[in-house]
Amino acid sequence: MDINLIIFGLVTGFSSGFFGIGGGSILIPLLLLANYGMKEAVSISIMQMVFSSIYGSYLNFQKIKNFLRDGIILGIGSSFGGLTSGYFLPKVPDIYLQYLFIAVLLYTIYTLFKAPASTQIVAPRKSVITLIFIGYLVGIFAMSIGIGGSLILLPILVGFLKYDLKVATALGLFFVIFSSFGGFISTSLFGNMLFYEGLIIGVGSLIGVYFGIKIKEKTKSTSYKNFVLILNLLVLIVTIYKTFFD
Repeated sequence: MDINLIIFGLVTGFSSGFFGIGGGSILIPLLLLANYGMKEAVSISIMQMVFSSIYGSYLNFQKIKNFLRDGIILGIGSSFGGLTSGYFLPKVPDIYLQYLFIAVLLYTIYTLFKAPASTQIVAPRKSVITLIFIGYLVGIFAMSIGIGGSLILLPILVGFLKYDLKVATALGLFFVIFSSFGGFISTSLFGNMLFYEGLIIGVGSLIGVYFGIKIKEKTKSTSYKNFVLILNLLVLIVTIYKTFFD
């Protein structure tokens, strides 16, 4: 089982670095297929995201330094949202969490399909209140279903805040630091965290995230958008299968 968890960490970490996601959209279906319950998968996913998001953001922001302000403000809002999620998670049946996860994936696929692969538009500076409010809503929603929030945040960054797709994914991964850390504390305090499994997968993800970011830097914008859409479609198919047919 430890070998499987390490492999899960490598795959999830690579996906985090390349797609700018916390990794929950990849890791949760893998854990469900490995016969973990939804709430167990959510707790493991949250802990893994702390590892991959911190290291991945360190690598990203060595080259992207002009978006730190918005990332921090969004992150502050998401921390409060993540802290709140631990109150709601035990009260929601597993099946409804899976329905919610499917809805998020459908929303993301639709929005990204309409978005441009690359843009040179300079994003106007948004108010602190707007960014905190967005961060809070995404944080509470994301941590309740075990994802870092970048899947939900990415369409907002590209469609509403007008960020370039690759920059948006880097900012999305930075956002995950705050949401996952808040979710980690909240889930731990409520006694729902699986520390051993989360640690093994988290360490494996450090290796994967390094290579994911390196390959992302060399990928053309049009191809990158297609990869993001394919990822979401695959995750959607696996989750629908596990929810309705398994």
